[in-house]
Amino acid sequence: MSHYTPETLARMVTEKTKASGSSFYWAMRLLEPRRRLAMYAIYAFCRDVDDIVDEPGTDEDKARRLDLWEEDIRALYHGGKPSQPLAEALRTAILTYTLPMADFIAVIDGCRMDLGPGQVRPTLLTLDSYCDRVASAVGRLSVRVFGDFVPDCLELANHQGRALQLTNILRDVVVDAKIGRLYLPDELLCRHGIVSVEIDEILAHPNLPAACAELADIALRHFELAREALKHCSKRAVRPAVVMMEMYWQIFLRCQALGWRPQAEPVKLPKLTKLWCAVRHGVLA
Repeated sequence: MSHYTPETLARMVTEKTKASGSSFYWAMRLLEPRRRLAMYAIYAFCRDVDDIVDEPGTDEDKARRLDLWEEDIRALYHGGKPSQPLAEALRTAILTYTLPMADFIAVIDGCRMDLGPGQVRPTLLTLDSYCDRVASAVGRLSVRVFGDFVPDCLELANHQGRALQLTNILRDVVVDAKIGRLYLPDELLCRHGIVSVEIDEILAHPNLPAACAELADIALRHFELAREALKHCSKRAVRPAVVMMEMYWQIFLRCQALGWRPQAEPVKLPKLTKLWCAVRHGVLA
């Protein structure tokens, strides 16, 4: 048995989620306490594995820590005892909502894609695989926790995850560049005459906003498909997903208004805007 009490684990994942300042926190507050706590545990896991690859450290150490997370996830499904408290915090959610192990492993594999030299000019296929692992897989876990699960919920998760992750990528071009990553697809860059593999040269290219706009069209299509899938899901159950989508839609629109020019300071939503989205699309929906 874990030496961490359920109360300690609950406090740990709640504090980690709240401290992130993420839109996720506001959306998940719409859930009843048991489901909300399960989502906080999922978010704490996602935040931790993402921080492993983003924070300073050697690739060897980062790979080891991701391997430890995979070992802990597998232990949870095979009757073992995980070594990390954040992993133990997932146990109740996994058992209560029958969460697939494959989606947790997918998130870890997505983070592994950021090890080494980092992604620069991935192919469209590689980028889609990355978005599926680090974003859509999280959505597939989430819709099971939300309740009233039907197969269309997976369609919602798959398209919304891609829409949100692509919006993140478009918003954070400069931020990602500072740590040696450029997720803009090779095919789109080539189409606009951007052939350099040097990140600084790519950022300085006059056609970069046009390439970003093409990626935004792909994101827009995923927003549209996610909204279509929403029609076949329980409106009450997926309120947190609606709130998340609307918050990111506001970010999308702000980036669009800037002409898809990468910004040194990424677009952020004010706290009041997040609260408005939560009320308008959650409580009042």
